Amino acid sequence: MAKIDLNCDMGESFGAYKLGFDEEIIKYVSSANIACGFHAGDPVVMQRTIRLAKTYGVKVGAHPGYPDLLGFGRRNMAVAATDVKGYLIYQIGALQAFARVEGLELQHVKPHGALYNMAVKDPKLAQAIAEAVRSLDKGLILVVLAGSAWVNIAKEQGLRVAGEAFADRAYSADGSLVPRSQPGAVIKDKKEVAERVIGMIEEGRVKAITGEDVIIKADTICLHGDSPGALELAIHLRSALGDRGIKVVPLEEIVKK
Repeated sequence: MAKIDLNCDMGESFGAYKLGFDEEIIKYVSSANIACGFHAGDPVVMQRTIRLAKTYGVKVGAHPGYPDLLGFGRRNMAVAATDVKGYLIYQIGALQAFARVEGLELQHVKPHGALYNMAVKDPKLAQAIAEAVRSLDKGLILVVLAGSAWVNIAKEQGLRVAGEAFADRAYSADGSLVPRSQPGAVIKDKKEVAERVIGMIEEGRVKAITGEDVIIKADTICLHGDSPGALELAIHLRSALGDRGIKVVPLEEIVKK
């Protein structure tokens, strides 16, 4: 039986501002990427989201980003590698503390937004992120873009690595994500999304926005929990995967030690 992890970015509310549908979508995923206060989230939201994941038996991971609340972490920043390491250690360490208070350990780390996308094309940044994760806990799984050079960079650091694909994002022919600023970057039709995800899992490929087949080996599929129709998409995708006999399991059951 084929297996896949479904992950979702969560805990991205901030103070009085609510973002996303965490309470609803968490029932349909197996791993939660929890914002750590730099691009979104705050200590109270972090704690609340950890407890929510514990209630539903969903594995938790850190979702660190650039210090960019105003831009939601989606703006490129010129940051020295040593600073990036400090940013990640600070954020992951904070979430580790909240998790341990609840009797949990972090399963994974998935960088957010611009930090993630820049690391796909910048080996030095990818290296810095991998080194930061390793310095905290070699047992953590680092989630990176499937098929990117980042996969090997992280493995060279001795980390467990999960290749990630995106359910509702369009791909360029080189395997990178189409920038959100371009038309068609986000796919909204839930049936099309489900068909693409099943193709990734069963055939190891996805159609690029320009028509080419992109080879992709995915251990985990990202669902965006803050977009319109996110809950309906999550429900439909879980149903479609079940109909194909594809089992949804946490990352730690796919990426072994």
